[in-house]
Amino acid sequence: MAQKYADIQSEKDAFAAEVESIKQWWQTDRQKHIQRPYTAESIAALRNIGFKIEYPSSAQGRKLWRLLNEHNEKGTYDLTFGTTDPLIAKEMPKAGVQTVYVSGALCGLSQAAWPGADHADYPADLVPSVVKRILNTQLFHDQRQTQLRMRYNEEDRKSLENLDYLLPIVADADMGFGTLTGCMKLTRSFVEAGVAMIHIDDLALGLKKFTNGEGRTIVPTREYLDRLTTVRMTFDIMGADTMLLCRCDSDNAEFITSVIDPRDHPYVLGATKQVPTFIQALDEGKIAGKDYLTVKSEWKAAAALMTFDEAVKAVASDEQYTAYMSEVNDKIVALQERKAIAKRVVGYEITFDWELPRLPTGQYMWKWCTKAVIDRCILAAPLGDVTWSRQDKPNKKDMHDFHTSVRKVFPGRLFAFGYTGAYDYTKNGYTQAEMESFPADIAKLGCVWQVQPIWATQGLSLHAKEFAESFKKGGIAWYMRDVAAPAREKMATDKYGKPQARGDYLADAFFDVVAGLDIVEKA
Repeated sequence: MAQKYADIQSEKDAFAAEVESIKQWWQTDRQKHIQRPYTAESIAALRNIGFKIEYPSSAQGRKLWRLLNEHNEKGTYDLTFGTTDPLIAKEMPKAGVQTVYVSGALCGLSQAAWPGADHADYPADLVPSVVKRILNTQLFHDQRQTQLRMRYNEEDRKSLENLDYLLPIVADADMGFGTLTGCMKLTRSFVEAGVAMIHIDDLALGLKKFTNGEGRTIVPTREYLDRLTTVRMTFDIMGADTMLLCRCDSDNAEFITSVIDPRDHPYVLGATKQVPTFIQALDEGKIAGKDYLTVKSEWKAAAALMTFDEAVKAVASDEQYTAYMSEVNDKIVALQERKAIAKRVVGYEITFDWELPRLPTGQYMWKWCTKAVIDRCILAAPLGDVTWSRQDKPNKKDMHDFHTSVRKVFPGRLFAFGYTGAYDYTKNGYTQAEMESFPADIAKLGCVWQVQPIWATQGLSLHAKEFAESFKKGGIAWYMRDVAAPAREKMATDKYGKPQARGDYLADAFFDVVAGLDIVEKA
């Protein structure tokens, strides 16, 4: 039976060398800002020692890290959009776009066997498979471009395309798809697919829905940090320089799955009046023929729903409230202790029950605020490389307060920002001039990577509809005049008029090399 090590000492030496290589790697410019809650010894013990794989994901991660930091130094940004189509991704370098984004929502709509809205209910390997197809397309065009250029002399090469097709791919990993091991496997799939960066959010698995006009459900702070730690651990086990974007969806969240983490307690809502449970109210409302939102609104008013700190403020004098806050503000104080402090300060027990508002699916009601988002993102930042607070309806003050507050703790922090097509900035407090300068303005706050995630659901659909209508009306004559002719005119060709973007040269090269022919222009 073959043995991996000749003796225990050989094994010991190999393990020690692996630990040392990990420690050195963690001190590189790419890695040194990350704070890990585990040791290099633990990671070495989880590796296939002596069998190192260099993943394309590492090279692309380092490339993206350099790119975003250059933008940060200059106060500039990359503005990109989401696609699942390799042919569209192939065109992006020609417009100066520097990254490609693969949206989970878009994959669910366009690539899943059973498409649907953004519930993150598509197969876990779907987005990595799209990333892989796009990377393969990038590699193909880089390869055929190299072969095309090498067929010509230096003077002729000056007029040939010279594009960086290998744009770093950023991808949506949603909430990690389940358990710790499920998150590990998803992360591994992304690294093997060649992604440059993935983002993991703090939404609740299985509760990603936007029905009944309700907001998001998030998980406790600890569960979110565990997800991020799992991704980082997997990167470390694989030795990958892949980037991690810590996306926080707490902005405008309405529910939280658990109150297990005391860091979340200041923002959990409770009833301050003795009322039936919210579930009972829903049952009674159904009998009375009331819709869900009406029942919820009436019940919240009857329950005088508020956070515990708000409940204290409602009954305490200014002096008492100041004394109470001096003991809980900016500290981790669980509800039970908050109640004890309030009773001592006010003189009696304050009515507050966060069980009464729970939903039929178990969630607690949550009061989001900018501070809650800031708190969570600051805790998450040491595990990742970039921070993204999802703000579907960005408020000027919230935008400023969030980014500047995080940067007070982590100077120079890199941020991402996502645009939603349904939001009309000019109707929500932004002038047209402010809208024009918005990308550049938030770049000064550190938003170096900006994305319109699901452009295809608007832009591509609109273009396809317009094309279909024009083609049906004008036929092939319209197509040749308004599509084919402009495309030929704008298509890059070599000096013989042969399209550069096709794979003919590459296919020819394969046959020529097999035949023993030279495929490189002699100097």
